Amino acid sequence: MDGRELLRSMKVFGSVRGWRTVRSAWRQHRTDAWGLPPRRAERARVPGPATGAEAAPGGGTIRFARSSLRISVSAGGTVFWGWDGAEPLPSYALAGEAPDPDPRASLEPDTDGGWRIVSERVTVAVSRHGAVEVRTPGGVTLRRDLPPRWWEPAGAGEPGGGGEEAGEPGAGGAAVGEARWVQRSEVPADARFFGLGGRSAGPRLRDGSYRLWNTDPKGSFGPGDDPLYLTMPVQFVVSDAGTHLAFHDNSWDGRVTLAEGEEGAGSGHDRPGTSEVRMAGGPLRCWVVVGTPARVLHGWAALTGAPALPPDWALGPQHARWGFGSAREVRRIVAGYRERGLPLSAVHLDIDHYDGHRVFTVDRERFPDLPGLAEELREQGVRLVSIVDPAVKAEPGNAVYDSGRAAGAFVRDARGEEVHGVVWPGDCAYPDFTDPAVREWWGDLYEERLRQGFAGVWHDMNEPVSFAPFGDTTLPRSARHALDGRGGDHREAHNVYGLTMARAGYEGLRRLRPDERPFLFSRSGWAGLQRYGGTWSGDVSTGWPGLRASLALVLGLGLCGVPYSGPDVGGFDGSPTPELFLRWYQLGAWLPLFRTHAAIGAGRREPWEFGPEVLEHARVALAERERLRPYFTTLARLARMTGAPYVRPLWWGVPEDRVLRDCEDAFLLGDALLVAPVLTRGADRRAVRLPRGRWYDTATGQAYEGPGQVLLDAPLSRVPVLARAGAVIPVRDEEGGLALEVWAPAAGRTGGGLVVRDTGDGWEPAEIERYQSRLVDGRVVVERVTDEGVEEAGLPVRVRGAGG
Repeated sequence: MDGRELLRSMKVFGSVRGWRTVRSAWRQHRTDAWGLPPRRAERARVPGPATGAEAAPGGGTIRFARSSLRISVSAGGTVFWGWDGAEPLPSYALAGEAPDPDPRASLEPDTDGGWRIVSERVTVAVSRHGAVEVRTPGGVTLRRDLPPRWWEPAGAGEPGGGGEEAGEPGAGGAAVGEARWVQRSEVPADARFFGLGGRSAGPRLRDGSYRLWNTDPKGSFGPGDDPLYLTMPVQFVVSDAGTHLAFHDNSWDGRVTLAEGEEGAGSGHDRPGTSEVRMAGGPLRCWVVVGTPARVLHGWAALTGAPALPPDWALGPQHARWGFGSAREVRRIVAGYRERGLPLSAVHLDIDHYDGHRVFTVDRERFPDLPGLAEELREQGVRLVSIVDPAVKAEPGNAVYDSGRAAGAFVRDARGEEVHGVVWPGDCAYPDFTDPAVREWWGDLYEERLRQGFAGVWHDMNEPVSFAPFGDTTLPRSARHALDGRGGDHREAHNVYGLTMARAGYEGLRRLRPDERPFLFSRSGWAGLQRYGGTWSGDVSTGWPGLRASLALVLGLGLCGVPYSGPDVGGFDGSPTPELFLRWYQLGAWLPLFRTHAAIGAGRREPWEFGPEVLEHARVALAERERLRPYFTTLARLARMTGAPYVRPLWWGVPEDRVLRDCEDAFLLGDALLVAPVLTRGADRRAVRLPRGRWYDTATGQAYEGPGQVLLDAPLSRVPVLARAGAVIPVRDEEGGLALEVWAPAAGRTGGGLVVRDTGDGWEPAEIERYQSRLVDGRVVVERVTDEGVEEAGLPVRVRGAGG
């Protein structure tokens, strides 16, 4: 044990809780000592030479001397392959059944004893030794996965031959889950890697090793900290050859090592980029989605589920704090917004509103009438949002604990004893959210939150966390989980714990309030989290590096299919300078989840606490956010329909632009706007890289032509924002109604935009309205496009830019 870690534990948690964490860590160590299978000598295995193949719809099974490979191409062009009998299901990532195979895709012999599957959108070639190559219809290689290698306990079975049973679990290897494996892949030399969940050093992932194990970083984090709360084995790869997403559907502890390639390396030959995925166990199965960035994420959403649609109020400004301390303080903060004319959509209550930090309780002394407070705030247009932690104080008499024990809801060890850890309430038990009955039990508990007047929830500490001065700050790896009837341990369940908790909460809220869309976001999760809600940065450190990490996280998570996210504006700890707070606030105003938040004991995060100049500039940012609410509403609906994130990298529409692939300090908001936040201290100008086309500075109306770089003013009062020529953007007019803001198209060009109107916070269907803009005799004309043709826009139109 590291004495410095023990001392830190004492300082952070206090002496009593500090000693509890020490005991808990030793208990975890002892539990795993007898609960995990002993480490045995291992032997390596590779597939060996191909021995035959059997065709099936969309592909087939190729048999090797010591393994087998099932491969299938779906009707939409998505590719699946699984080794050693691995099937698409069961999977926590997939939204339902696996996609239907493409009946036109056929398995046929290839050169040199290999095989290939040819479909309309993709070709997959398998070499005679098991390398899998994904190519475009034109034959350009996007990805080449080399033959995998397994390490399995010696004596788990003798190598199988090439006959009928080869490659099945137990034939040539241990059962799926016992063998660790490595898969090395090659991509074009110019490729750039993105994704892997929430990575503070992104969005472009440089050469290095990235762990796949959801982790609380034990305090605030910056760009150098990895892993964080939400990891995913999802790689988003962009190259001249094309764009693809690769997902290794395996929730075990793992590590991805990336190395970018080099063109003309060595003797003039390209050195490909490489990705090496190492997993501690579990199935070796992979999905690959190819196409444009938009098509890739549309296919990913079709596979893993459409993003949950937040209620419209959740697209407005929100304020949180650990340490409001009382209903009186909440009223004071809300009054501060109202008196200064600042919009506010929601206030979030942290663990200090609980009775002794116990989940699903209320401190009646500090919040004597929480439902009354919620009703009072709602009359002012402000909702209450509650934190929900998974850990339940293990104390007889605690109603939630007693109920959970009676339901058999808590995680147990291999001997059948409840697994306890230490979190804010003290010794705690942990629900097993991989059990459907437990998910239903937990979801029903949200009725208490609704009775208290809360309109939404945010899940915290759900990696899950158990405080520890040494070792893993989570449950023992030997802890047993239901895994939806399959049974297993925490090695497989850990990374999906937050995901299954989100499912429990989302489905519970839907049952309890079937006419309202749930609002839920979660600190931890896994592939498919978007089905249930969004996420946020977690405890990002207060400083300029933390500001930069905030943008990296939102961009990276969007490329992994989670479009609704945002940071703790101002940082979680410490006290930001007025300049830092303002620049963070200006960034947050352009992100999907716009929420200030801070730790107990940290400096204030209300805009007026930083002086009159910051207050006025923050007011401008808030006013622009509210003016653009119809645009955010449209982006939220489009994210659900298409999987496209609100916040997109600059290369989104032009992935072939190599310069834009390396641009990480600006982003597109939808198709229409380019936002260039100020991420460095003291800057009053900044360089902005433009995609091709004409762009207007929204502050000055000045037009710029891309591709190229421009230097723009960035005074404290604003950050540079540019609008694409021809863009049609839904906005609120001065009376609060819906209007269209149109940026003049370039001569000889047309433009357009989509509008999806707010239909309330229920499940009412929404209609996509299409508008086009064009120049006619030097005048900008805006028309609505329908199935029958074009007609007048039917909405107030304001033209900006040249000719406006």
